[in-house]
Amino acid sequence: MKKGIITMSLLAVLISGCGADEATEEDAVEETEDGVSETDEGTADSSESSLEDKEIEVETVATELDVPWDISYLDGTFYITERGGAIAQISTDGNVERMEVNTSSPIWAEGEGGLLGFVLGENFHESEDAFLYYTYEGDGGGIFNRVVKVNKDDGEWNEVDIIIDNIPGDGIHNGGRMAIGEDGYLYVTTGDANVVELSQDEESLAGKILRVSTDGEVPDDNPREDSYVYSSGHRNPQGLAWIGETLYSSEHGPVAHDEINIIKGGKNYGWPIIKGDEEANGMETPIVHSGEETWAPSGITNWQDTLIIAGLRGERVYWLDDEENELQVLFEGEGRIRDVFAQGESLYLITNNTDGRGNPSSEDDRLIKLTLE
Repeated sequence: MKKGIITMSLLAVLISGCGADEATEEDAVEETEDGVSETDEGTADSSESSLEDKEIEVETVATELDVPWDISYLDGTFYITERGGAIAQISTDGNVERMEVNTSSPIWAEGEGGLLGFVLGENFHESEDAFLYYTYEGDGGGIFNRVVKVNKDDGEWNEVDIIIDNIPGDGIHNGGRMAIGEDGYLYVTTGDANVVELSQDEESLAGKILRVSTDGEVPDDNPREDSYVYSSGHRNPQGLAWIGETLYSSEHGPVAHDEINIIKGGKNYGWPIIKGDEEANGMETPIVHSGEETWAPSGITNWQDTLIIAGLRGERVYWLDDEENELQVLFEGEGRIRDVFAQGESLYLITNNTDGRGNPSSEDDRLIKLTLE
């Protein structure tokens, strides 16, 4: 493992709410895969914050990960999904063991599809059950996503139950993040599957945040009877985290206008009707958005009651200054960041430089530990 200590100012990223047009951080590049020209990269303006300088110890825990997507951790072991279809089990000393994942349909690892979200079951110590979100090709050739229960057994993971099936999918905009709330329910982000109308379609699972029991049942107190849909009007939500009882989500916008939202059951977050500061009856505006700039926010985590956000095209780790409604830069210089995970006094992050849109080094992708002092 490699260690280093750097001293850096936390940079404030000032967010304006101006209008813009199509394509996003991720989509600007993602849509290149579908034959759309790539747009120029946008990076957020930054200026020195009034916060005092922080010394950050940077430690590389593991190297040569293959397009890692989601971080889970328990008792000294990291479980990191790799989009191609494996789970990397990593010890704190950096030993990596790739574990096969056996699913009922082959994992479709094209574009942004593949093995995405992962969360350990609440009784993992006893059951060794967890939950996965993956993309697959249906019998008729369509692309879908599903949420499944898996069990760890004899060095591999086996699908044992389908929790939610037939979530519309595509080469882009699959969502895929999952988290278990204090209520014991599983929350799941889904993208619009590159069909913007689906986000406002109450009968579609696309462009939504879903809420489901770990047995696949619709909770009795969901906003709509017999529906997994918890909130709607999302484009490509990529992160979920609670601070206290408040649920936050990060979301990719069109040509910038990336968002951080507070999620409430039954609310409509506006896509594709509104973006940024735009308003419409019955629709929510984000607590902060990137204006004309691009963060491509991905995974988020609660670190000491502060929301931490991974930035893909922004190539930074941000934190939410909720008093000023601004994102500030905590860390940068390692390329694209897919996910962040808080553990004690430390933050862990995974780079995503091998996903076809970054500039990978010989050691990418990496699991990195940050310790702020």
